[in-house]
Amino acid sequence: MPSHLSADRSAAQPPGRGSVDALISQTRRLKGEVDAVRRGTPADAADPRNRFQRALYDLALHQLNDLDEHLAQLREAPRHASGPSSPAPPVPRQGSLVSRVGSAEWNLLTDEANWSPELYGLLGRDPAAPPLTLDELPSLVLHEDRPKLTAMVTGCLVDGRPIDGEFRVVLPDGGVRTMHMMGEPVLGADGSTASMWAVLRDVSELRRCRRAVSETRDSLHHQRQAAEQIEHRLAVELQEAVLPARHGTLRLPHTGPRGARPRADRPGLDIAALHLPSSTGPRIGGDWYDALDLTDGTTLLSVGGLTGQGVAVASARAMLLGAVRGMAMAGTTPGPLLTCLNGLLDATVQPALGSALCLRYRSGSRSLVWARAGRLAPLLFRGRTGRVLEAPEGMPLGAASGAVYGQAEETLLPGDLLLLPTDGLVPGYAGAEAAHRLLATLAPRITGATTAQDCVRAMVREFGEQHREDDACVLVARVTD
Repeated sequence: MPSHLSADRSAAQPPGRGSVDALISQTRRLKGEVDAVRRGTPADAADPRNRFQRALYDLALHQLNDLDEHLAQLREAPRHASGPSSPAPPVPRQGSLVSRVGSAEWNLLTDEANWSPELYGLLGRDPAAPPLTLDELPSLVLHEDRPKLTAMVTGCLVDGRPIDGEFRVVLPDGGVRTMHMMGEPVLGADGSTASMWAVLRDVSELRRCRRAVSETRDSLHHQRQAAEQIEHRLAVELQEAVLPARHGTLRLPHTGPRGARPRADRPGLDIAALHLPSSTGPRIGGDWYDALDLTDGTTLLSVGGLTGQGVAVASARAMLLGAVRGMAMAGTTPGPLLTCLNGLLDATVQPALGSALCLRYRSGSRSLVWARAGRLAPLLFRGRTGRVLEAPEGMPLGAASGAVYGQAEETLLPGDLLLLPTDGLVPGYAGAEAAHRLLATLAPRITGATTAQDCVRAMVREFGEQHREDDACVLVARVTD
């Protein structure tokens, strides 16, 4: 077979034996390390993550084995090319890289073909049969891959472009093998293409490994998407159970003093609530609002939130709100109630940070007792002005063990309106700045509001369409008598 060199190219000098030996040693050491990690990976085929990792390790070992065999050939090449007296190269073992690589050259002037013995084996051809010409070669190729092979050969012969591509061949036993073909045109003395040489490599196993990696990656992606959808659905269901409505009048599940029957027109507080979801995606946050008529004739109002998103936070929020209701029904006042909530969060298996604003209103005396933990104080709108109620500072829930929360008291007047916001209601503002923005924006708009729902509508118009990183809640209570 003629030399695989174009007429306008010079042969590169082979690397020194010592440098190749060093590369072989490094490759084999790396193979051993990868194989050791692979053996340490659990072989549980039912776990897609384990399948994915083992497929990647198999692919890496396959390529390192090929590199090892390539380097071994490179080391032996100078010895085997020294002349007729050199010993014959070793017979390739079945399945080795040498047995998976063959070469060929097609002479365009004589229409002759020359195949290496390995290529006969790769293509399942009888070694005694004549090699196929370029016109006959497509007969071995899958029908859908023939245009690809034709384009590669035409580009090489007509345009002088190197060949580098893959196609599938059908073996005599019906099996299919993926071949990677690399080649170049060989130019004659007049500069025209005299022949074409090519090296063909069986990459079936390599492609199988890559398909396994790709399929496992896709499977993991689909499973992750399904898990996220289930998590989101659970979080939404928990949120809907905790937050009765996105907006609108909040109906109190009150029983009244001494078990009196509920009355929708019961005087005292007109209450409405609003939940504004995050603009960044479907994840569910940990904010809540709640209002509950208690058996002693008082009304519990609360807003709060937990850090984080998803079903775990939604579940913890439901637990926390249940604790708030339970302690309030037992008569616990806002300050001690927040102290107990802090201890509850501190004792959970997965500690979390939270904040809360808790108020207890008695309609007979119009007295309001309240406490806060890491949250903006209530805003009181009276007449045409508004102000932030003063109260003892309270650190976030779960921030410190043994924290004690104080409480404050305020007397309300008919027509007063209380605003209980959570963080993020005013995007881009927090703390005192958020309170100032709410006071300046809402005071003129809610002066003529006759119901709590009118105030909620004003907040929707002002803040509802703004981009927010997290969800937010607000509860509005208006004194009606």
